[in-house]
Amino acid sequence: MILCQDIKIGTCIDLEGQLYFCIDFLHVKPGKGNTFVRTKLKNVVNGRVLERTFQIGFKLNDVRVERRPYQYLYKDDMGYVLMNQETFEQITLNGDVITGVEYLKEGMEIEVVTNATTGDVLFGELPIKVVLQVTYTEPGLKGDTATNTLKPAKLETGTEVRVPLFINEGEFVEIDTRDGSYVGRVKA
Repeated sequence: MILCQDIKIGTCIDLEGQLYFCIDFLHVKPGKGNTFVRTKLKNVVNGRVLERTFQIGFKLNDVRVERRPYQYLYKDDMGYVLMNQETFEQITLNGDVITGVEYLKEGMEIEVVTNATTGDVLFGELPIKVVLQVTYTEPGLKGDTATNTLKPAKLETGTEVRVPLFINEGEFVEIDTRDGSYVGRVKA
């Protein structure tokens, strides 16, 4: 149990039988009345964001979570097979519990979050930025760096993203896994 004033970003709590991560909090001291904490909580299972206000002194059930590095090995009909980097134990996860799964390639390292008390896997997270090779795009023309125009490009994972006109086939680009946006070109 923790008090609501002790909640911080990244804290995992059990609220009404479901697990939530705190993504934002604010301590509010109004001119009149009692102090309270305004929070934004993200559901671990479905990703919905819930705004909740707690009076100071309200007790919450905190959940201890562990983050461990896993390496993606391959995908089969059961799901994505991952190997623990420390114990070499293998687990299989469904694609819907891995954030940014469309940018996942073999050998890539992802972080798997588990409930420390029950051992249940909550979700897997790719790094925020990944480097992938462009396998197909229309050829760029010389001098196309002046505008912010984007064109479609297919990555080595099979995902299509929008890149600037000067990006050519075979180049490496950095992609933000949260929204699929182009970050920059990477020299190989």
